[in-house]
Amino acid sequence: MNLPLELYSAEQTRELDRLVIEHHKTPGGRLMGRAGAAALRALKHFWPQAKQIVVVCGGGNNGGDGYELARQALLDNYQVSLFELGKVEKMSEETRSARESLIAVADVIAPFDNTLPNADVIVDTLFGTGLDRNVEGRYADAIQAINSHHPTPVLSLDIPSGIHADSGNALGVAVKATVTLSFIGLNKGLFTGDAPDHCGQVCFDSLEIPTEVYREVTPDALRIDLAQYRKLLSPRPRTAHKGFYGHLLVIGGDNGMPGAARVAAEAGARVGSGLISIATHKAHSAILNQARPELMCHGIEQAGELTPLLDKASVLAIGPGLGQSSWSQALFESVMSSPQTMVVDADALNLLSHQPRHNDNWILTPHPGEAARLLGCSSSEIQANRFEAVKALQQRYGGVIVLKGAGTLIYDGKLPIRLCTAGNPGMASGGMGDALTGVLAGLLAQKLSLTDAACLGVLLHAVAADKAAQEAGERGMLAMDLMPHLRQLVNLR
Repeated sequence: MNLPLELYSAEQTRELDRLVIEHHKTPGGRLMGRAGAAALRALKHFWPQAKQIVVVCGGGNNGGDGYELARQALLDNYQVSLFELGKVEKMSEETRSARESLIAVADVIAPFDNTLPNADVIVDTLFGTGLDRNVEGRYADAIQAINSHHPTPVLSLDIPSGIHADSGNALGVAVKATVTLSFIGLNKGLFTGDAPDHCGQVCFDSLEIPTEVYREVTPDALRIDLAQYRKLLSPRPRTAHKGFYGHLLVIGGDNGMPGAARVAAEAGARVGSGLISIATHKAHSAILNQARPELMCHGIEQAGELTPLLDKASVLAIGPGLGQSSWSQALFESVMSSPQTMVVDADALNLLSHQPRHNDNWILTPHPGEAARLLGCSSSEIQANRFEAVKALQQRYGGVIVLKGAGTLIYDGKLPIRLCTAGNPGMASGGMGDALTGVLAGLLAQKLSLTDAACLGVLLHAVAADKAAQEAGERGMLAMDLMPHLRQLVNLR
């Protein structure tokens, strides 16, 4: 099932609903009926043998979708049990009508009493996208009851109950869905924060709303996929030579940390940079390129020795294994005064946090801990709203920000924010960030713009990791396992 690229805030999805109902004269009750039908199709698609379903309903319009699903499932000969937590007198007219239509078919409604019976599938319709406070009381008990039935599969409608639609964070407790079926507009919080651990497979149904509705609301964010950016990797002319594709200089590798610079350099080479140099500590410069002799390694003892290398380079990558010694700080200062386009990562970001500066000609690639140091806050505050964090980073430091993590965000100061849904937990190993630094810098060396290099580079890195995981699994994946896949991906047409 193909997902739209457009991602919306909760407020924007409410606006889409309003436009459909008011401007395009589609009653809310009809939309609920379509949502129920879409949910029933999802049940049949993912669990074709299922016959007994349990629906857990809240009192809002999300609960109305649950009542509609229950009614249609009964008519399709499913065995249905429905447990409700909402108060009838507080329901919207559409939800109350859906409830009454269900009762007219069969009265399968019971109050939730802290337990749920066995079923083939549990359907979660407790909260929709409007939830903005921590889940407590009976609703928290209901979510715990749903989760305690693992491994019974769970279908969440709109969003797993308890997940904030804008930030993706769990509001105290949240349903762990097997499949999440989103309606009308995908919420940006489905793909970052805590949400990737709760959404399972995300699917989408537009509920047949007119396509012109989407032209009336500009999305807050856009998912990116490789098909969008492959055109940037056009075939090379037969007369090409290495000078066409830039000279990347990787600066890093303090005592005891040469591998990070080596990983970044090879990643830059594998995505097509013409020449690669490494400026590193003299203690290991002589052996750093033994396994990859194409890399030109230079031992640097004093920052002044870096100047001729900077003069020859077209793009810089600083940070992998750089450390925070006096040697590291001296090289950092030399690079910061250089005019070249650069990628700044790892220890260079930590040094930057002590000496903040603004530059519109760089890509910064912080993980949440580094982002927290750059903004003078905690990593939990970064994760609480990654979308706001990436905006704050860009405003303070300029250029393009790549905020790493599940649902990596890319922001160049112009909305919409880009979001990458590729990648996997196998990337949680040392050196992965260094590989990304090299990929980004290697693309910049080939004269891609900052934004294009950031988007394409994040995608190449993530998709290469997905391919490596398909080969041998996620656990135990190393950064160097990505290299053959990176080369294949930049050559696909």
